[in-house]
Amino acid sequence: MVFSRESSVLIPANRQLDARALSSVRLAVERISDPVRFAALRPEWDELFDASAAAIFTAWEWLYPWFHRLGRYRELQIHTVRTDGGDLVGIMPLSLERRRALGRSVRRLSFLGDARVGSEYLDLIARRGLETAVAAEISAALRDRNDWHLLDLLDLPEDSATLAAFREAFSAPEFSVRIRQRCVCPYQSFAAGETFDRYLRRTARRENYLRRSRWLRAQPGFHIERDSEPDCLTLPLAEFFRLHTLRWAGDSDGVAGAAVEAFHRDAAVLLAERGQVRLYTLKVAGRALASVYAIVHGRKFVFYQSGYDPDWRSNSVGLVLLGETFRDCIDSGFREYDFLRGSEPYKLEWTTQRRRTVAMRVIRKCGPGEWLDRQERAFAAARDTARSVLPKRWVEQIRSHRRRAAQLRD
Repeated sequence: MVFSRESSVLIPANRQLDARALSSVRLAVERISDPVRFAALRPEWDELFDASAAAIFTAWEWLYPWFHRLGRYRELQIHTVRTDGGDLVGIMPLSLERRRALGRSVRRLSFLGDARVGSEYLDLIARRGLETAVAAEISAALRDRNDWHLLDLLDLPEDSATLAAFREAFSAPEFSVRIRQRCVCPYQSFAAGETFDRYLRRTARRENYLRRSRWLRAQPGFHIERDSEPDCLTLPLAEFFRLHTLRWAGDSDGVAGAAVEAFHRDAAVLLAERGQVRLYTLKVAGRALASVYAIVHGRKFVFYQSGYDPDWRSNSVGLVLLGETFRDCIDSGFREYDFLRGSEPYKLEWTTQRRRTVAMRVIRKCGPGEWLDRQERAFAAARDTARSVLPKRWVEQIRSHRRRAAQLRD
């Protein structure tokens, strides 16, 4: 698979647009469904992304390989917003898929990247200060189309400007809008001048981390490698996949199956071209025992996934490597460490702050979108009932069976 950077005319630095200037500029929304145009959009997408407050999981380097490896069954529905002078000020990376409900085909719009890889904080991309204007333009364009039945926006930040704009746009009687809580994401912010030692004193893991770290550092050949260059990722990625599989026994929500691994090989290299990947590997006597896959963006450090050798669980290799990523994060001057979704105890022991994501569903009434919504809600109610009455191990076995079935479909 070959990715190319095609030349493109970018917006000159002296042509900045703010909300006041935008009020006198006509905006145009275009829908892109051609994968070739998606590929060619990279330079402009990168420039807009860097001028936005968007999360790393809306980067071209994440979404393009996701579509290529995992989303080719969907139709691209990328919506761009440009000024009448051609300046790109917004992108909403959507896709269209067809589902079935009561024998009818349902056309469902949703974000690119919203399945199988744990993308968080999905949203539109807009120049800082123009989020509301861009969301209003795109929501109006979607409202005026009748070629979709249901719009699902999963994992939006709870403070996203998209929520209010879309709620207003779809307030007409022919639509139904529902917003629900989605995920809790633990994180820790750092003040200027923070040091790892001062931070460590405030955590519940300090004594255990220091004791385990001293023991491991005394072992022959102990060291930690950090790889971030595109041409140096092959081996650390292979070690990460191996250790992640060992840790989760092939039953992971984040990295499950050959197609997902292929996606990460592509995405990691593309992100590394922009200096946004860090792979940490803890080794003793030349043997890789723990791995952390992290992504950096702006002043944020994102813990994506990890893995370790279960034979070394009692030596806390995962804990020690995790602590070292916090050290590197702080020493590198990042202002935030984000664990993404999940309230696992180890995440809560290292953090004091929480943010949430939400899901917004817009249903076009009196159509098959309503049927799919009722069908999915009935299934969710049955699932919740089963979870409340079945033994926990049975529930985990059912989840494992579903994950493995998805992997076989790859």
